[in-house]
Amino acid sequence: MKKGKPRLQLPSYVRWILWVLLVQIILINISAAFYAHKLTHVYTDRALRSARPSKNIFVKTWRLFTGPRQAKSIITETPTFPFDTVVLKTAKGITIDAWYSKPDSQSRGTVILFHGITANKGMIVNEAHEFRSQGYNVMLVDYRAHGNSEGQTTTIGVRESEEVKLAYAYIAGKGENNIFLWGSSMGAVVVAKATAEYNLKPAGAMLEMPFASLQSHLQARARALGFQGIPEKPFSFFVTWWMGIERGFNGFRHTTSTYVEKVNCPVLMQWGAMDNYVRKYETEKVYNAIAAANKKLVVYDRAGHESLLQNDPAKWRIEVDRFLMANTK
Repeated sequence: MKKGKPRLQLPSYVRWILWVLLVQIILINISAAFYAHKLTHVYTDRALRSARPSKNIFVKTWRLFTGPRQAKSIITETPTFPFDTVVLKTAKGITIDAWYSKPDSQSRGTVILFHGITANKGMIVNEAHEFRSQGYNVMLVDYRAHGNSEGQTTTIGVRESEEVKLAYAYIAGKGENNIFLWGSSMGAVVVAKATAEYNLKPAGAMLEMPFASLQSHLQARARALGFQGIPEKPFSFFVTWWMGIERGFNGFRHTTSTYVEKVNCPVLMQWGAMDNYVRKYETEKVYNAIAAANKKLVVYDRAGHESLLQNDPAKWRIEVDRFLMANTK
């Protein structure tokens, strides 16, 4: 009888290494799944806003492994100028809350403002005040799961572009021809995405500190959270993967640099050189991909990921006023 070929026997240390790697991959995916859920879900538990970091090493390790819970942003600041509350509805019936205000003088157009992730429209009142003082109607919008809007799930800009479309349609329905879109951080991303996805025709778009992609944003989250278990890029890859599985979208396609390839309206893009959330390479990648010939990048040397208006009011006013003046019909 012919003897069968002998089975390949791996050295014991190689098998041990393979088992360790397998366990690590399983743990990484479990951790990423937890993070994906918590980064796209907001909680209304008020205790989260006053909770202090635990000193217990086991609790700290568990929270590092599973990710922090996010409290839904609560509006604490309202405009000092008169405004009306506007209620919009998404295709799935989610109520979107917005504020609309006219200037004291004759209107030159309308600026629709969109805030960043985990923020709300109360946090961009100062920008709205500036636009209004320049003679523009203003509309401030809360995304789903933010501020006064309904919902507990965010998609970090994937589906929030619907809010831009709804607000744009509301203002266009008033017969407005000069519609400008302004967005900060995730707000800039959803403005770019909505303009491309719904073929919007604004008079101009003002994009402040947009991240280049969902993965680059998650890398920034990893830096901010101090996640030391997985390096930034593997962390962002696995969490992006699990977000797509849990929320039903392809997170790897959520790239601002792709959206702006279809943005042909005039664009003013602004960014802070000390921004640790949105890096220089991201800013350059997005800016260079903008299809519009009429575009400008303004860098604030001493600004981080913050309100650029509050960081340098004089510079912000000059750049924004020039942009509006040049593109208002």
